[in-house]
Amino acid sequence: MQVPMVRPELGEAEACAVSRVIRSGWIAQGPEVAAFERELAAAVGAPFAVAVSNCTSAMELCLRALGIGRGADVVTVSHSFIATANAIVAVGARPLFVDIDPATYGMDPALLAAVLTPATRAILCVHQLGFPCDLSGILEIAQRCALPVIEDAACAIGSEIQIGGTWQAIGRPHGLVACFSFHPRKVVTTGDGGMITTADPALAERLRRLRQHAMAGASVSKQDSQRVTFESFAEPAYNLRMTDMQAALARPQLARLQKSIAERRALGERYRLALDGHPLLQPPRELPWMRANFQSYPLRLRDGARLSQVEIMQHLLARGVASRRGVDNAHMEPAYAATPWSCGPEPCDADLHRQGRCQRLRCSEEARDKTILIPLFHGMTKEEQAHVIASLHALPM
Repeated sequence: MQVPMVRPELGEAEACAVSRVIRSGWIAQGPEVAAFERELAAAVGAPFAVAVSNCTSAMELCLRALGIGRGADVVTVSHSFIATANAIVAVGARPLFVDIDPATYGMDPALLAAVLTPATRAILCVHQLGFPCDLSGILEIAQRCALPVIEDAACAIGSEIQIGGTWQAIGRPHGLVACFSFHPRKVVTTGDGGMITTADPALAERLRRLRQHAMAGASVSKQDSQRVTFESFAEPAYNLRMTDMQAALARPQLARLQKSIAERRALGERYRLALDGHPLLQPPRELPWMRANFQSYPLRLRDGARLSQVEIMQHLLARGVASRRGVDNAHMEPAYAATPWSCGPEPCDADLHRQGRCQRLRCSEEARDKTILIPLFHGMTKEEQAHVIASLHALPM
């Protein structure tokens, strides 16, 4: 049996939706995108949603819209897909890396204040693997320091967090904006695509302009106009649009989002029950204030485990089970060997930095090197999950 990391659940509803767009003759950004924006905003409780080409573009666009650029610092985590740090570098700003809380795989608020500099202009936190980060702690510091919070919610569609005694969807947003991804590994996919949610109407309008060359008199409004109109361009901007074909593909998936999340959470619970006493691997724990969407299922090597991360992954591969190591860290990648970044205002070990290591980011480094992601996706059969569990219990202990 072969068990992949993910298998997108696309069927007749998605085929019909894309076919509808093809027959309409309008395949670029248009009415399907507008409908997807309305539906996603309603799903997460956000006043506004702005569709873009991908989540990396979403984060970069938000930074640009806030006027963050050369000479600015942005606090984030190194422990994330490299796009998070890249979005900061793309606007000319410098990433300030904060270590993670191992319990959440997200930014540790207790360490946040220590890395702030006079040039800090924003906080970019990450809801990693679909597990919400500690937004309450992050927002408290952000409000005290008058810093906007951008949520990298790439993995977190359908995840929830308890704030103020109530359960609320990630993407409401709780910071200024939240950014989603619709990559094939995500719970909802458009092949590639992204979405920004916000409660700020002026910011939403600016983001809509910037994603489309800052064009006034755009094509959607022209389509129904009874008068001749011409586009105008108020400032240099970008082409970061989503197509109607992509939006149509996503809408049926969004309509069954709650069913998909329930299925993923049930799969996560079955893994937990089956692996709770595993001598080598420890399943994740949801903290009382979080409800994960289980976009990924991370197992941590227990202290003193006799097998290495690579040995366990090779064992799974030999049995047809795909796996991935823990989330990478930007500061450990060659791309950041010569790219300016900081882990705090006080000097750190320069020799370690040159080796792609940092004494202040030890939890991030351990999470990469001691975590194994195993298959979990809605549509996963009982037989497939049973095969993964059996393969893990067949490890030489």
